[in-house]
Amino acid sequence: MNLFWPRASLICVALFVPLFASEFAPCAAAQAVDSVYGRLPVFEFHSSFWVNLHHFLYHEARAREAAKTNVATASKSTGAVLKKDANSVTALTQAEQLAWDGAIAYYIANYVHKDLLVNIDLILLKNQLGDFEDCAELTGKKERFCNAGLPGNIGTILEAAAPVYRAHWWADHDRANRRWVARVAPLVREQGVGLSERLADIYQAKWPKEMIRVDVCAYANAYGAYTTLDPLRVTISSTDPNNQGPEALEVLFHEASHDIARPVENAIERECRQRDKPIPRDLWHALVFYTTGEVLSPVLSGTERSIDDVITPKTLMNTPIPSDLREKITQRGWEDYLHLLTIYWQPYLDGRVTFEDSIAHVVSSL
Repeated sequence: MNLFWPRASLICVALFVPLFASEFAPCAAAQAVDSVYGRLPVFEFHSSFWVNLHHFLYHEARAREAAKTNVATASKSTGAVLKKDANSVTALTQAEQLAWDGAIAYYIANYVHKDLLVNIDLILLKNQLGDFEDCAELTGKKERFCNAGLPGNIGTILEAAAPVYRAHWWADHDRANRRWVARVAPLVREQGVGLSERLADIYQAKWPKEMIRVDVCAYANAYGAYTTLDPLRVTISSTDPNNQGPEALEVLFHEASHDIARPVENAIERECRQRDKPIPRDLWHALVFYTTGEVLSPVLSGTERSIDDVITPKTLMNTPIPSDLREKITQRGWEDYLHLLTIYWQPYLDGRVTFEDSIAHVVSSL
C-alpha cells in the first residue's frame, strides 16, 4: 500500500513547532531531519482534523453509552450542553445539536463496542482519515480526489459533524496537540537516535526506515495511546496526564516498539510450543513496557549524561526499575510478569546473557 503523507497538517520534529490554533502551516523542511540525524527514522507528527474528529466522536459515544440515564435527562433541555473541558461547557444550536447527536448515534450503533486497537474496520477508517487529512470533505462531492471511499455512511456522517466540531472544539484540540509536539520535539531531537538504536539492538530487529506517523489527538483510547501495524501508525492523546513531560518520550518509543518487538513475540511463541506450554497472554507486551522503561530511565530521571552516555549499554546497566514503571505494569495485572522479567530479562539488558537464553528462562519459569 502506497501511503500518502500530506504536508498541510504535518508537524516537523526537526524544527521548533509554532502553535497555530486552527490553521496548518506547510512544512516544506520535513525531510531536513535526515541531515540532522542521518538515515535513522524520525517520528512524523500530525494534528489531523478528521482523525481528531473521529476519536472525539468515539470518546463521546462511549461516554454517552456509559451514562444513558444522564443523557436522557440532558436531551430534554433546549440547546443541549457538552463539556469542552473540566471548567467550561459548549452550548450547541438546535441544528448543531441535531448533526452532532446524529454522529454520536451512528458511532454508538456501529463503533462504540469495537476496540480501536484490534478492530479492522476502525483501523482502516483511522488510516483512511489520516491519508485524506488535507481534504475539506470525504465524499468527493466537490473534489474528486477527496473521495476517501469510506464504507457505509460514515463519510456523510463525519462531514455533517465537521462544522460543529470545527466551531466548538477543534481550535482547542489542535492547540493542545501542537503544544504537546512542541514540548516533546526537543526530547526526540536529543535522544531519538540513540534510543531507537538501543531498542532495535535489544529486540534484534531493524528500526523502520520510514518516518513513523504519529497522530496526535485530544483523545485516543482508554490507555491514552495505541499502535496499529501494516502500516505502522501511532495514535497518542495530547491531553492524557500520563503522556506529559519527559514521559511523552517513553510513550512514543513504547508504542513504536510494538513493531520492532515482533522477534520477542515470535521467540516466546516458539519456546512455548517447544515446551508444550500455552502462550501467555500479554507477556510480550509486559516485556515491551519493561524494556522501554529501563532504556529510558536515565532520560526520565533527569540524570545528567551526554547523548552518547545515554545510549551505551554500560551506562544503562543495573538501572533500578522506576516506581512509575512498576505501577504501570501492576495496574495491568502483570505482577508475575514483572517478577520474571526482573530475574531473567534484566540480565539480557545488562549484557550478561543472550537473547535466546533470556527468553528460554522466562518461558521455562512460567
